[in-house]
Amino acid sequence: MDLPNCPKCNSSYTYEDGSLFVCPECAHEWALEAEISEEQNVVKDANGNVLNDGDSVTVIKDLKVKGSSSTLKVGTKVKNIRLVDGDHNIDCKIDGFGAMKLKSEFVKKA
Repeated sequence: MDLPNCPKCNSSYTYEDGSLFVCPECAHEWALEAEISEEQNVVKDANGNVLNDGDSVTVIKDLKVKGSSSTLKVGTKVKNIRLVDGDHNIDCKIDGFGAMKLKSEFVKKA
């Protein structure tokens, strides 16, 4: 089995101790699952395309705006999105509506 280098000092002399990896040079301990979970924070649109900060997206479904009588129509283009953690993972500003949070499942990459 190929063990990972130490993320702190980049030593190749790491060893496995139960569910942890240990570096004998700097005494750093870490779990490999923590590194995998950081990579799983990938936000994808309705078609499965990976979204990044600054991308432009298009709304694929009429969305009711909470606290307002208006709706966000299909085909509305949203520029310069910002990805955030939480239930609504896109933070953006939409012309005519203002600041808004969207779910990635209701947009596609433009």
